[in-house]
Amino acid sequence: MKNVESYLKAHRKKKGALLFVLIDSENAGSQSASRLAKQVEKAGASAILVGGSSATDQFVMSYTVRSIKKSVKIPIILFPGNVTGIVPGADAILFSSLLNSDNPYFISQAQALGAPSVLKFHLEPLPTAYIIIGEGTTVWHVGSARTIPFDKPNLASMYALSAQFMGMRFVYLEAGSGAKSNVRPEMVAAVRKVFKGFLIVGGGIRNPHTAGEIVKAGADAIVIGTYIEKGGSFNTIGDIVKTIQSVRK
Repeated sequence: MKNVESYLKAHRKKKGALLFVLIDSENAGSQSASRLAKQVEKAGASAILVGGSSATDQFVMSYTVRSIKKSVKIPIILFPGNVTGIVPGADAILFSSLLNSDNPYFISQAQALGAPSVLKFHLEPLPTAYIIIGEGTTVWHVGSARTIPFDKPNLASMYALSAQFMGMRFVYLEAGSGAKSNVRPEMVAAVRKVFKGFLIVGGGIRNPHTAGEIVKAGADAIVIGTYIEKGGSFNTIGDIVKTIQSVRK
């Protein structure tokens, strides 16, 4: 697929908010990942994210990407937690800087190390500010995040505005895989007020009501991962898609 960024923006404008489904290559074999991708595409997902903060086996990830690529028409976007998450075969990559990390490696050093592979593998880079909300999740621990409390929306908006000034066209507010709480709509609204690009929200979203409230607050796309991994209903996925796409701005 050529120009994933244009595809996402066009579908956002045409359909309403989008659903991205995250597949962790180390929690799903390539065959089950392929079947899962087919099912969520049928349920209305607009893109598949492959990766995660603990996914480190490049051989498994590469095979998973190739398997999914044969099964779906929607774009496959890498979501790496480190340079080991950059593999060939995908359409694009969330080229992310974890802005609120205390470790400069996750802000700019991993990106410098990974950039040549992005170019070599002909991956479309989607320049993304990755912002961790809350604590206690794997991504919070691995990324050495200086956490933003759920009840401090102004802190998130400050990071998002700085991302915009640095030229990043995507912001991803992340509560983390398996988070007990989702990013609150009040925080999404605060970020939406200042950030003019594509706003993604993930972590702790398990039902249509929560998804709808986050989209009403201004999210362009939501990400679901753990819910699917733990056997969540594909009917619920379909209901989430209907709910978020019914919200018109």
